[in-house]
Amino acid sequence: MLKRLSISLVLLIAPATPLISQWLPDPEVDETIQRGIGFIYNLEFENAEKEFARVVSLRPDHPLGYFFQAMTEWWRILTDLDNEARDERFYEMLETVIAMCDKKLETNPNDVTALFFKGGSIGFRGRLRANRGSWLAAARDGVAALPIVRRAYELDPNNSDILLGIGIYNYYAEVVPQEYPLMKPVMWFFPNGDKKKGLEQLQQASENGKFAHIESSYFLMQNYFFYEKQYDKALALAQKLTRLFPRNPVFLRYLGRSHVRLGYWPEAYRVFFQIDKYCHDNQIGFTQSDEREAAYYMARFQFIGTDLEESLRQFLRCDELSQTLDKGETSGFMTMANLHIGMIYDFQKKRSLAIMQYQKVLKMKVFENSHKDARRYLNKPYTR
Repeated sequence: MLKRLSISLVLLIAPATPLISQWLPDPEVDETIQRGIGFIYNLEFENAEKEFARVVSLRPDHPLGYFFQAMTEWWRILTDLDNEARDERFYEMLETVIAMCDKKLETNPNDVTALFFKGGSIGFRGRLRANRGSWLAAARDGVAALPIVRRAYELDPNNSDILLGIGIYNYYAEVVPQEYPLMKPVMWFFPNGDKKKGLEQLQQASENGKFAHIESSYFLMQNYFFYEKQYDKALALAQKLTRLFPRNPVFLRYLGRSHVRLGYWPEAYRVFFQIDKYCHDNQIGFTQSDEREAAYYMARFQFIGTDLEESLRQFLRCDELSQTLDKGETSGFMTMANLHIGMIYDFQKKRSLAIMQYQKVLKMKVFENSHKDARRYLNKPYTR
């Protein structure tokens, strides 16, 4: 799922938090939008809706409030991406914004506000379509949105917020064909990208953007984690984002994962313990997927340490959740949890149970060295 989300990011070629004050110089609206954006990222969706409804009532003829109402819906989807129940409503909300922008562009083709919100809406539509596997429709949205965003950039080239959309495009247009060869035919529709330039543009938007700095930091964090393998930089951004929004499960997961990649296991354990607590407290935005990931990494921490009974309990919980969550093929979480369960059984001298686990792993999808390790431990029991 994480990789699928990463692939689709190339289709988001317009900023999530566009320029506001220079197009709508109203301090009251500006403050309301800023409060609403904060509520979105902290998953206080009802409060965000109230703020953006207020913007709509103040400026019913402007796409600003409507766009951010759609962004509230988007983050609802993002925190539970396998649930498609909200998709149609999200598409309808984006169509409302696009129609408003088209009406403005009929009067003035160089209306930066209309260009920006239209490009953003088409980009987000393409992003969700890619998440759902509708690659051709997503590609069409990408082709449609790119010239709109570029035109907005030509009209206002010095604004750091605009660089979010341009930076996203430049980065992923080069990275995606390299990382995912099957995507090359789709990418033939797009102009060439520039990964280095894209990172620089995202960094500038992250540091200097007034409204896009959070979204820019989010994209940079993902890029450094997945593709650049610069986990120290990913960690710094995750720390920044979780300080600002401590109950955002997306940001917290990256914080924990970055600690894991850097070998900071006690810190990782504390993060995933907190995620697990939020799950059991039914904190909004936290799902069974978050609970499974937390169980897995807490089990890994205990496995590295000395509490193998607790490690076994958490791996079994991870496996149980995977049986509910996995659709079609097994996830890496299920594969690796079952492998470690077998290793713990071996250490406990429960050889017959360990053998059963390794045989199960060999029937699952390969993840990292799972099959190689399972065969090795079938031949020779695991020892610490």
